[in-house]
Amino acid sequence: MKATLRARGLAALVTGAVVAAGTVLAPTAASAAEKVVLSKGHTDAVDVHYTDGELSLKVRDDTGSPMVIRDPADVTFQVLPRAAMEVPDDPRFAFLGPAGSQIWLLPMTQDPDLLWPGWNTTELNSGVFAGNKVRLSLVGVEGPGNVTLFTQDSFGGPIIKFRSEDGLPDAIDVPVHTHAHSNWAFSALGNYTLKFQADATLSNGTTLSTGPVDYSFVVGELTGGGPEVSLAISGMADEYQPNDTVTLTAAQTPQTELDHYHWFSRCPGAADWSIIPGEGGASYSFTATRELNACEYVAKLYDDDHAVVATSEPVTLWVAFPPQEPGASQTITASIDETQGSLVISVNPDDRAVVLPPAQLNAAGDRWESTGDLRPVTVTDTRAGQPGWSASGQIPADFAGPDGATFSAGYLGWTPRVLTQGAGQGVVAGPEVAPYVVGVGGGLGTSAVLGSAPDGAGRGTAQLGAGLRLSLPTETAAGTYTGTLTLTAI
Repeated sequence: MKATLRARGLAALVTGAVVAAGTVLAPTAASAAEKVVLSKGHTDAVDVHYTDGELSLKVRDDTGSPMVIRDPADVTFQVLPRAAMEVPDDPRFAFLGPAGSQIWLLPMTQDPDLLWPGWNTTELNSGVFAGNKVRLSLVGVEGPGNVTLFTQDSFGGPIIKFRSEDGLPDAIDVPVHTHAHSNWAFSALGNYTLKFQADATLSNGTTLSTGPVDYSFVVGELTGGGPEVSLAISGMADEYQPNDTVTLTAAQTPQTELDHYHWFSRCPGAADWSIIPGEGGASYSFTATRELNACEYVAKLYDDDHAVVATSEPVTLWVAFPPQEPGASQTITASIDETQGSLVISVNPDDRAVVLPPAQLNAAGDRWESTGDLRPVTVTDTRAGQPGWSASGQIPADFAGPDGATFSAGYLGWTPRVLTQGAGQGVVAGPEVAPYVVGVGGGLGTSAVLGSAPDGAGRGTAQLGAGLRLSLPTETAAGTYTGTLTLTAI
């Protein structure tokens, strides 16, 4: 039976995370001085990188567009007050505290009103590390309460990954090309410092470590917190003539006493936003020129610690072409924004059904088993920025059979493989996922990587497949069962 905390509670987490496929923009490096508070949206809080022989931990911030890679020292993760809930009256969750006591929980499935943090090794290449894995550890927690990170199996039971109450460090082995989420539970309001560490051994035997890296969390309201502030730019006309004066104004809603701003611009052909020097006020004036046509502008509001409080939506400058004398030549300029393109995952609509052979008793006589093959899955990446991608699959609901009979999606596992890929692509198959075993977990009831491509080697078309293995308890009722596999790419 699934545990229930409230409508947004643990019961909603059993099916695991599903991320819709769509356009993913190339990563942007954050300014070293820019400090942010992340309170809603997706972020890979613990993002493992390997560059120039060094292992490092970053924060992959997907809460806005474009995605930004940040230093953990520049990020405060906020667990909003609405994350509060009661510990369920279920002995499986006694590790969270007495039934009915309050905790603050960021769930492993996305809630648009809360932060959705995870960990990520999709930037790591296969063949670099021994066993194609890194070890991720929580080595320390400082704060007013206990911190627990846990996932759930196909039956809703908890699988604890890190827990401060019973002693640290706690460690898990994470395969490369992994993107995962868990439940983050905090037992008290206040400020926390979580110390994460990544360790790995290179294929030549060299050991690497990031050492402890501090991650700052605030559970509840921020110190001196008030209403959430939004920022909008006014004053941009539909079109300007060359040499017109453009005056843009950033307006806060609601208005606060904060008055520290920075203005940023991005013109066609540029991948990153550039700060406009010397502009620290609510208004910014400049002269329209043809060279600035189609440039975008954003404003950011900062607090006294130079942390970003609010960021405006971009506005675009359009400058009219000057009139031409009869017979004068014209110049036609075309450009392709490198952030454009799309990431699409698809299957042939006429080849989407998998029918496994009738299950047979295994040699030990204790399981019904059947094997088959996933139909080809096509991933097409046309993004010029080549940020890489990860394709995953999950069966979010039980297999349904005759007369209401069901069995868990966790009893189906797979062995992914790359069927074809384009020249220059570096697509690799995801790790094998065995069918569910009591006390061990497994199976496709939670999201599993089918295949992935690293930065710079994902553009093109690849076909992925997998060998399927079904392993059921012998008491499963006879009949024909059907389940639906959800495929996603990010």
